[in-house]
Amino acid sequence: MANSEYEYVKREFEFDRRLPASNWIVVRIDGCHFHRFSKIHAFEKPNDENALRLMNACATSMLEKFPDIVFAYGVSDEYSFVFREETEFYQRRESKILSICVSYFTSVYGMKWKDFFPNKDLREPPYFDGRVVCYPNMKTIHDYLAWRQVDCHINNHYNTCFWMLVKSGKTEKEAQQTLKGTFSEDKNELLSQQFQVNYEDEPAMFRKGSSVYRDKVKTDDYGNPIKRIRLAITVSNLDIIGPEFWGKHQYILQEASSV
Repeated sequence: MANSEYEYVKREFEFDRRLPASNWIVVRIDGCHFHRFSKIHAFEKPNDENALRLMNACATSMLEKFPDIVFAYGVSDEYSFVFREETEFYQRRESKILSICVSYFTSVYGMKWKDFFPNKDLREPPYFDGRVVCYPNMKTIHDYLAWRQVDCHINNHYNTCFWMLVKSGKTEKEAQQTLKGTFSEDKNELLSQQFQVNYEDEPAMFRKGSSVYRDKVKTDDYGNPIKRIRLAITVSNLDIIGPEFWGKHQYILQEASSV
């Protein structure tokens, strides 16, 4: 590109921040004003299964499009994407990574809307914000994902109680007051005594969120046995806080860090 007298505006004012090497990169995408968006589109409360499956489909598309994403975890209108430790995705340029992830996720959300809401028009454009965070080792990645799943449980436990109270006739303010200061066991008792609901029987996708990753499978697309193990993108609703999941799926992060 030819030089010009105006190029100082790029040279002196644009900054190209590159994320530190040998760090895991996490991009967390979150819906903007989704309280309004969900109300306009009459999402079921406290959880709309089709809306969650749409988010999962968007996350799956992210893993299909960007091989350096090795794991994703989502709940409600939020999704976190873990890039492998040694990724050179867009030379680790923060602005590129963030803008591409958010724009692609948002585009897929709009494109796939009719797949999950065939009888609902998209009445206003969805949009998401995002942030990039670097974590220095695998333990912090495990802890990060555990933090998000604990947050999923706390919020869903509260929201399940809240919306059952509202649907039973209480105002939102009365429901908030009823739940003020309650602990987990109090919420379980409320669900059991007033609504005959065992919280553990609620769908795992609501209680545990969704994990998207490349799983090892031993069958082809037609269900026939094959000798060679392949990787297939999988959506699961499992506990990722304890050691069991990661004990069975060590390759997700360990192999990713050495690719």
